This record gives sequence, structure tokens and C-alpha cells, in this order.
Amino acid sequence: MLTTAAAIQAVGESAVRWRLSTGRWQRPCRGVVITHSGPVSDDEELWVAVHAAGPRAVLGGLTAARLGGLSGFTGRAIHVLVPASCQVRVALPRLVAHRSRALTTADVHPLRQPPRTRIARSLLDAAAWSRTDDGARALLAAGVQQRLTRPDQIAGLLGRFPTIRRHALIASTLADISGGAQALSELDFCRLTRRYRLPEPDRQAVRRDEAGRRRWLDAYWDQACLVVEVDGLWHMEAAAWWADMYRENDLTLGGLRVLRFPAFAVRDHPSAVAGQLRRALMGAAPAGHVGQVTGPDIG
Repeated sequence: MLTTAAAIQAVGESAVRWRLSTGRWQRPCRGVVITHSGPVSDDEELWVAVHAAGPRAVLGGLTAARLGGLSGFTGRAIHVLVPASCQVRVALPRLVAHRSRALTTADVHPLRQPPRTRIARSLLDAAAWSRTDDGARALLAAGVQQRLTRPDQIAGLLGRFPTIRRHALIASTLADISGGAQALSELDFCRLTRRYRLPEPDRQAVRRDEAGRRRWLDAYWDQACLVVEVDGLWHMEAAAWWADMYRENDLTLGGLRVLRFPAFAVRDHPSAVAGQLRRALMGAAPAGHVGQVTGPDIG
């Protein structure tokens, strides 16, 4: 995988023309040659995009984040980041070029190839470039949940980009993640409690079960002895369903009250969820509360 200029420097212009005309080499776009005639691999497509975008281009956003280990997000677009002073004049079906006034060597991973932004910058850009707000929030939550970076690392970068798209949403999402919310459903729950002016719970509080194992609670109100668990689709699987039921029974036997809501209800029926929460928080705490729940722990 070479730029045309590099290939000419290596073997001469006439040799390059001959190899291309005979089909020994191929030219996927202007300025780039592939030194074989077979199918183009995914890795080669990434190199084509970087070469086509110019000498200072790097992979960025979701493309770089997935290469950095982010899982659960798909997309065929190849996102490339270039300095604002550069122009991308080559059109490729999958190439999406973004220009940045603040692309420094510190943003680029020093070893990975093809060249790409570091994971914190990749997630920040991916959130800004996402088609929807929910997609942006999910990307940030997943990057932290999958232990690829920390919220403070992304927040530190955010200060360099005061005009970045979704600045306020990204900042509030990172604050929620720092408080313990580690999934999109939990972030939706954060928004719900604020929207309906409900008391802020401890998030990802830790409880020891009967076997002494650490268990994380989605939301917990100590004064009300109330636990809320938000269930995603995977909780509908038989094994997970039983595990959740057993866990809920254990909490109840320990003197806590438990409310469970599916993620779609938190998102699509917030007033109904908030109504039940308000009733539970206004009710008296059950007698015989066992104080087994500790403060937030997201480590």
C-alpha cells in the first residue's frame, strides 16, 4: 500500500504505469496504489483512506475507537481526521473526512498503524460526530464501561474544544458516568431523576450478598431503603432473569425495597417511572433495615 508518489520514487514512473496497465497493481483512488491484484483487505482499506486523505491524516472517531478495542458499535464508514488547513480532494465510498483546528501529535497514538487518534480523543470525536444524542451518550458510557479510558481523561480533552458539537451533553454525560452510571439505560435514569426533581441516589453502590460477593446496585437511596434496578434486553434471557430474581429476593430479605424498570420504560414512559419512584421515596422505610450497602464504588 503506497502513495503514487512513493511508488514512483521506488520503481520509477514508467514501471508504475506498466504495473497498473497490466493489472499487476491496482489504483483504488487517485494518489494511491496497491501493489497486488487480489482482493483488498479491511486493513488495506484503512490505509487507502489515510493515504487518500493526505500526509497528515489519521483515523479518528468511531473507526479509531473500534481499533482501540471498543466493541458493540458497527458502521462501514471510515472516519479520518485531518488538520483544518488541509483539503481532502479524493472521494471514496466509505471515507468520511473531518477537519480539526486542534489536532496535535499528543492526540495521535505513537505506535499504532495505520496512524490513529488515542482512545480518549477517538471517543470524544465519535460522540460529537454521532448521528444522535443517545448514540453519543452510549459511546462515552461504553468506552468507560469497557475500561478503555476514564471519564476524567475525556473531560480533560473536552476543555480544549469549547465549540465542539454537543459540548454540554458530553460534559453532563461524563459527570454522570463519573458518578457511577455505566450504561445508556443508567444515563437515561440519571436524566429522569433530574427532570422530575427526585432526590439523587447513590449510583453503582456496593452491597455484599449472602456469600460475601460484591454486587453493584444501579441506584440506591439509603434513607428510604430503596433500590432501583434498570434492566436491558439481555435481562429477558431465562438464565439472566432467574439471576436477577434471586438477587432481588436477596435484597428484599436483607430489608430493602426493590423497584425494577425495563430500560424502554425509563426512556419512553418517564412520568410513570417517576410516579412510582416518588411514591416509594415518600413512603416509610421498612423496619429491620440491614445496613449492608456501602457508598458508591465504580472501581
